[in-house]
Amino acid sequence: MSFKNILIIVLIVLALIVILQNSGVVSFHILFWQISMSRILMLSFLLLVGFLLGILVSSPLFRPQKPGRRN
Repeated sequence: MSFKNILIIVLIVLALIVILQNSGVVSFHILFWQISMSRILMLSFLLLVGFLLGILVSSPLFRPQKPGRRN
């Protein structure tokens, strides 16, 4: 196994440990709404959003073009 695969597995295991240890209910306010949900759902959702934003930001769409190159 490569170092990258081991690092990914360790990060996934750590994320699962943190998520599963926070099983209580949390309430938060967004503008005029009050939302109550399990911390497991909230942390899973935020982890997914962060992962997707990381992929989006690292995509070629956000990379500056090199001078002299045209599309």
